[in-house]
Amino acid sequence: MFDSLRVPVVVAPMAGGPSTPELVAAASHAGAFGFLAGGYLGAAALADQIDKTRELCGDSLGVNLFVPGIRAIVDARPYVERMRAEAEGYGVAAGAAQWDDDGYGAKLDLLVEYRVPVVSFTFGVPQEPDIERLHEAGTTVVVTVTTPEEARHATAAGADALCVQGFEAGGHRGVFTDDPGRPEGGEAHGLLAALRLVSVETDLPLVAAGGLVHGADVAAVVTAGAVAAQLGTAFLRADEAGTNATQRRALAEADRATAFTRAFSGRPARGLVNRFLREHSGAVPAAYPQVNNLTKPIRAAAGAAGDAEGMSLWAGQTYALAGEAPAAEIIETLRAEAETALARSANRFA
Repeated sequence: MFDSLRVPVVVAPMAGGPSTPELVAAASHAGAFGFLAGGYLGAAALADQIDKTRELCGDSLGVNLFVPGIRAIVDARPYVERMRAEAEGYGVAAGAAQWDDDGYGAKLDLLVEYRVPVVSFTFGVPQEPDIERLHEAGTTVVVTVTTPEEARHATAAGADALCVQGFEAGGHRGVFTDDPGRPEGGEAHGLLAALRLVSVETDLPLVAAGGLVHGADVAAVVTAGAVAAQLGTAFLRADEAGTNATQRRALAEADRATAFTRAFSGRPARGLVNRFLREHSGAVPAAYPQVNNLTKPIRAAAGAAGDAEGMSLWAGQTYALAGEAPAAEIIETLRAEAETALARSANRFA
């Protein structure tokens, strides 16, 4: 379905607030495609977002879910103590470092019932019976992969398309298995390398994600074999995005490096470097979602207080090049830039 888009741009699912029905609808009206982020939402809240999106743009939408991982058996007590001290500084209590499945079953049932046209998955491959249920509902199933091995697994399970994520991407890495010995959670490929390696393993349509902010980037990945480019960071400052105001300011200032950290969630994710990341990255266990639940009140309090040093500031490596504008304007700029880039490159081979 992505190969039929007028503009081969997909607005990435961004859990925790940035993804909104208004952002998805704006993408649809501009000839692109957008995902709602089902992560961290309960089934009822997700249903409300789907209903609102359908009111705005009909059935042109996708939803992303996090695949539950195995319950990590780690000693998180030292990190719990560190977070208690952090929480006290903001006048709140730390959350409970408990495992949960993010309400996965209830949300999957909802998506089947609602016959959502496209459902993507991150952090793994859903079980084959789940994929079969979605197929029976007429849903296109997309799985996020970071390596050729993950691509083979997703293809064998029945995925209809793959989202290939390079290490340049902001937010959580989509690795199936988090290797605690590696800051990025596992084998890390840049996007173009990942596209080339994955394309050898499967004939499925590929959507490219990771560090894409300019139309020339869209042209590059489409030329490299992707049917569309998925951009998240490029839309964090879109008018329709629900990005926290404190994060918006940090993105606009564009004076920070990015780095991988597990400090906020227990899973590797790329964000802007701040005090919390520097002080806690070396001590955090690879325990998702326990750490995410533990730090949630701290992150919320920091954001409410306007303190960019205590919250997760997810962003891709090229975030400083992303601007602030209505989503439709961002998409039109990407389209025009891509056309220019393609014409320029065609002349090079004339």
